[in-house]
Amino acid sequence: MKLHIPQGYKTQLNPRDTQICIQDVKNDFQKFFALNLNLQRASAPLFVVMGTGINDDLNGVESKVSFRAKDIRGKTIEIVNSLAKWKRMLLAKEGFGSGAGIWTDMNAIRPDERLDNTHSLYVDQWDWERVITRGERNTDFLMAVVTKIFRAMKMAEREISDKYSIVPVLPDSIISVSTKELERLYPKNTRKEREDLIAKDKGAVFLQGIGWDLEDGKPHDGRAPDYDDWNLNGDIFVWNPILQSSLELSSMGIRVDQESLIRQLEKRDALDRKGLKFHKALLNGKLPLSIGGGIGQSRFCMLLLQKAHIGEVQASEWPRRMVAELKKHGIELLSID
Repeated sequence: MKLHIPQGYKTQLNPRDTQICIQDVKNDFQKFFALNLNLQRASAPLFVVMGTGINDDLNGVESKVSFRAKDIRGKTIEIVNSLAKWKRMLLAKEGFGSGAGIWTDMNAIRPDERLDNTHSLYVDQWDWERVITRGERNTDFLMAVVTKIFRAMKMAEREISDKYSIVPVLPDSIISVSTKELERLYPKNTRKEREDLIAKDKGAVFLQGIGWDLEDGKPHDGRAPDYDDWNLNGDIFVWNPILQSSLELSSMGIRVDQESLIRQLEKRDALDRKGLKFHKALLNGKLPLSIGGGIGQSRFCMLLLQKAHIGEVQASEWPRRMVAELKKHGIELLSID
């Protein structure tokens, strides 16, 4: 168990007011986000059939929660890790054109998560996906979309600040730094230390290019080989003044095309996936080119409401020692003890 108690921390909203504010944050952000990116809401599954390639493997080592359904004989059902592949298949099914897309509420369970101030067994995200053209598969377009997302975050923060008198924490703009540049800037630091240093310095950063090896022979962080193009992806980090550390709000990127899919599957020795439903559709040209990602709902609420623990903005399960330590410092979680 890893837990940080900020010195002198006192929440600005009690649990009941927090619940009301959470709904305001979600309503405001969803409105600005959908408008800025031309997205419409879609309903999403909580689970998919195992073995289709539709579920995401994240870093490739995380366990998936699964079960057998009585009326779906012979099939194992998995709780989704994210909806990156499912969303792209929906864009094809519904015939979305370039410049249009969807957003949805994604809920997942991560049983292997190491629980701390910002990590929970329960994951809630705004997942989104938008059709793009071949000419938009470049870093300039990627950063233009990142800027639109950050602008929506700023707009939601302004609304919440005005309504609840909470001082804004997001900077005016977001910059882009590649993982290779970050390695050159801080060669002696760990990956997490690099994220903290750049986020503290810039306030908000899009850390671009996650998946390929750096100079030390390891990637900055793990990425599944079959949804993001590792040359055209990244994470949005901001500086969290309450925890005095970087906070990852979003993982996103331009999705793999046929060439980058094969290249990344080869790198991960996973070419056997080519026969799966999603991968066959992509390799046969039946899926549109797209950009997409996920934005952490609870983390975003945690940041805007200036909470010290993610359990203050979501109901989940926590180690007893963690709950007791938080209570000792006056930090009340939304879960029932």
